[in-house]
Amino acid sequence: MIRVLIADDHALVRDGLRYLLTKAGQFEIAGDAADGPSIIALARVQSADVLILDLSMPGRNGLDIIKQLRDEHPHLKILVLTMHAEQQYAKRAFAAGASGYMTKEAAREELVAAVARIAGGGIYVSVPMAERLARDLSSPVAAQPHERLSDREFDVLRRLVEGHSVNNIALQLSISAKTVSTYKARILEKMQMQSDAMLVRYAVQHKLFDEGDIP
Repeated sequence: MIRVLIADDHALVRDGLRYLLTKAGQFEIAGDAADGPSIIALARVQSADVLILDLSMPGRNGLDIIKQLRDEHPHLKILVLTMHAEQQYAKRAFAAGASGYMTKEAAREELVAAVARIAGGGIYVSVPMAERLARDLSSPVAAQPHERLSDREFDVLRRLVEGHSVNNIALQLSISAKTVSTYKARILEKMQMQSDAMLVRYAVQHKLFDEGDIP
């Protein structure tokens, strides 16, 4: 049996994943968690083969969680299951140590196949995402301003572009508004921009995020 951990802040998603994988017959759910600190703690007491991880959870940046878990539990394979279909997130997730990346729009059969594949030591990425990554890699361009950002800064950039206030982002990430303001200042400095409006225009022009997420 393949032992699986599930990390998602929505109870319905966790319950749905538990049901789908248990029904498939080849998986055992070793535990689940609703936030970053909880999945770190759970991984320390429950041995597992695969972690299904949502990138957007309270308490910790998903990419930071991947890096810490890869350091502490190198045998644990991580499948990112997220609503973010942008290749920038996929690239950063694989760079952090993930073994697979797929969106929550994927079919049940694809999820089962992905978990089994990475449990066996393989890599999984959906065909549409693989095509996006291939196109991105085949374009020999100089480093773009957004590529200078750290993973945390890139996450804050997404939330700013989506129209969230500094205070709102602070609540989402469980950090202080002052810290968010510091990240925002670094983003503007690294990207050499002066306002949120400029960040939004840049994000649209470079198709960093799904258009439906940008007001």
